[in-house]
Amino acid sequence: MHRYRSHTCNDLREDHVGETVRLSGWIHRQRDHGQLVFIDLRDHYGITQCVVDIEDETFKTVEKLRVESVVTITGRVVKRTDETINEKLPTGHIELRIDGIEVQSTADVLPLQVNADEDAGEETRLRYRFLDLRRERIHNNIMLRSQVISSIRRRMIEQGFFEFQTPILTASSPEGARDFLVPARQHPGKFYALPQAPQQFKQLIMVSGFDRYFQIAPCFRDEDSRADRSPGEFYQLDVEMSFVEQEDVFQAIEPVMAGVFEEFSDWKVPGPFPRIPFKESMLKYGNDKPDLRIPFEISDVTEIFRDSDFAVFAKVVAGGGVVRAVPGPKCGSRAICDRMNSWAQGEGAPGMGYIIFGDGEARGPIANRLPAEKIAALKEQTGMGDGDAIFFSAGKEGDAAKLAGAARVKLGEDLDLIEKDTFRFCWIVDYPMFELDEATGKIDFSHNPFSMPQGGLDALENENPLDILAYQYDIVCNGVELSSGAIRNHLPEVMYKAFGIAGYDAEVLEDKFRGMLNAFKYGAPPHGGIAPGIDRIVMMIANEPNIREVILFPMNQRAEDLMMGAPSEASPEHLKELSIRLALPPKPAAG
Repeated sequence: MHRYRSHTCNDLREDHVGETVRLSGWIHRQRDHGQLVFIDLRDHYGITQCVVDIEDETFKTVEKLRVESVVTITGRVVKRTDETINEKLPTGHIELRIDGIEVQSTADVLPLQVNADEDAGEETRLRYRFLDLRRERIHNNIMLRSQVISSIRRRMIEQGFFEFQTPILTASSPEGARDFLVPARQHPGKFYALPQAPQQFKQLIMVSGFDRYFQIAPCFRDEDSRADRSPGEFYQLDVEMSFVEQEDVFQAIEPVMAGVFEEFSDWKVPGPFPRIPFKESMLKYGNDKPDLRIPFEISDVTEIFRDSDFAVFAKVVAGGGVVRAVPGPKCGSRAICDRMNSWAQGEGAPGMGYIIFGDGEARGPIANRLPAEKIAALKEQTGMGDGDAIFFSAGKEGDAAKLAGAARVKLGEDLDLIEKDTFRFCWIVDYPMFELDEATGKIDFSHNPFSMPQGGLDALENENPLDILAYQYDIVCNGVELSSGAIRNHLPEVMYKAFGIAGYDAEVLEDKFRGMLNAFKYGAPPHGGIAPGIDRIVMMIANEPNIREVILFPMNQRAEDLMMGAPSEASPEHLKELSIRLALPPKPAAG
């Protein structure tokens, strides 16, 4: 018999009754019944109940053991009596009578409970992450992550993609976030950067003549933590394809996403994923991350209020602003409307206007200022009637959209109208290539500077830059952006022109993106790609609210690894070797 185990703690069944077996694992629970001591022995695979009698030689050893001590138990498999069967465990019809026990490692008093779901607090959980990972829910999340990645890898290979690895030590790149820098010992005063994404490298792979690339890629960004974003590092399914149009990328990625979410969840994944233009998404949902599970949309009612007697909105419209209407099904009460108004003020808005419908009439300050035909138009446009309400957001287009979008989500949540047990995906397409910076009055890139503008060089030379759309797209699920992507700009002359419109001269372009731009001058294929976030995918499938619950060893919100003590100070000798002298900010004065 093997020194440590003949079976795992999930293997034993009734057909093993009478056999002598050996198990190893952690003591999950211990129950002392006086004459008997029961142990729930846990390993990676499951739990088996073990029992020892007070007359057995091993009783005193078992009785003294703390939970989470590691032991090897040899014993006989016996059938449980009918009244002691545990149907919740696969091994619940048997138990192991302990003949011998070997203590492999004793556990100190635990700083957090492994066999309970009580929250020990983030700091304790991260400091003792190796204990936290023993807990069933977190352990299962990490196993789910492994399985999801394996499934994605298999699906990509089946579609003819090839997996390549790109460099980790590279040049700094203005990707929109801060780089993590690595000092180059052999080149004093110079630094490598950890890649924010393999963007330039994967495009160079296409230029190098490879056709379909993917990678489960680590990415590094020195940015703040959020519930759906880990500080420091994250992983993405990095994809690039040659000789493709936008729809080809969608056709490649859509079955991978749908397949993985269907494989590891009981929820529905309706398809095909709708394609929603950016402008339509901002109008109907108030953002470019629409939650399609909410069964109502925002309406543009600007023209209804133009030159109307409701002076507040009429003035907004006259000044170039807009009015958005958010349906409020079953919200036809003053109390609900007052709560929405207070909520809007908490969001930084002056408030939220409303109309209440009931007993065949419209009520409220707005309704009192509108003629019957305009109220009828509002009802028709929003689909609201008796017992319902309409909420209004007015102002500059961006501000009105933001408030209306947040109100739509709040109403969906408060009214319990969000469709359950469903992953609703969509593609957001036709992003503007450029936008106007209102503070400076200058034109800049709105999304991804390396995207191909729709219409190519001709559009850049002959159209208003603010009217030019790009071949850029996002994939969104249940209001969460999983990835951005684009058909790339592979033509140097188009790239020079696009950057010129955004105020960057040729020297800047050649300095910052020398490698990629130079490569494009030697024959580059049309290509495009996308990079869905692995961490967010697993978080959604696991139905976890925080991304740290699906990462093996996450940092805290201050980008600290409490378990390993990172970041840490470097020794003076190490700094000297790297030709680095510290210029630390002054410490705040005491008191």
